[in-house]
Amino acid sequence: MTRASMLLLMLALAGCGERPLPAGVQGNPERGRVALTQYACRACHMIPGVTGSEVYVGRPLGGLARRSFIAGSLPNTQENLVKWIRNPKAVDPMTAMPVLGVSETDARDMAAYLLTTR
Repeated sequence: MTRASMLLLMLALAGCGERPLPAGVQGNPERGRVALTQYACRACHMIPGVTGSEVYVGRPLGGLARRSFIAGSLPNTQENLVKWIRNPKAVDPMTAMPVLGVSETDARDMAAYLLTTR
């Protein structure tokens, strides 16, 4: 194997590692990262690993797993994060966060990603 092909193989394998899920968290974090892009969450939030403009409309979402509450009132669990992502107005009718029509699967994957960011 040549040096160049070995380097390419190492680079390819470096991107294949899956993000470890915290205990009890379900979903696919990598699909969640993609969904966060597709739903344009970065238009309002700074999200580690999701590219976009530097914005300060909503709270930065890095380190979400270390927070005690979601939206100031919901205990920080994956189920509550999915609930918030899917229908934030049901949790807080006065929130500026829009209802984006996020599917259950996408919300679970998005929550899995957010709960593994540092």
